Amino acid sequence: MSKKNVEDYLTEGIYGLNRPKEAERHYFLGTLRERIVLALTIGQVMTDSGINKLEDAMKNHRDSKLLINGHISYRFLKAEKNLANKYNIPYTVISNEEYETDIGAVLTYDYAIDYGNIFIEEEDIMEDKKQERSSSIFSVIKDWFTSPK
Repeated sequence: MSKKNVEDYLTEGIYGLNRPKEAERHYFLGTLRERIVLALTIGQVMTDSGINKLEDAMKNHRDSKLLINGHISYRFLKAEKNLANKYNIPYTVISNEEYETDIGAVLTYDYAIDYGNIFIEEEDIMEDKKQERSSSIFSVIKDWFTSPK
């Protein structure tokens, strides 16, 4: 390991410490991809389309924490915050004016877990909606009248 020279100290004093994967940290609301259990886009947070997957992840990862994009209006974050409170998971609202990201919420740890696919696919969302519809009372009544005899 090389010793620091005067230029290194000046650069560090002016710009701060050089952390690895800084662009990745900005994209994932201050954390690294290898620490993430589940990442929701801004659209998924605003429409609550990933709320079922988020709840499943919170049930299985009780020691995690939730990072929420502060650029999303409070009214769209109500369900995510309620889930975090329900499972006693701390959450933090991250507002970084310098960088933009399409990530709306991240369920993460403070250490690397290298979880597989952290994003929710649209097919998974459609499957959840289909299951919700099929379990409603109206769909049961509809099935009585539309099922072949």
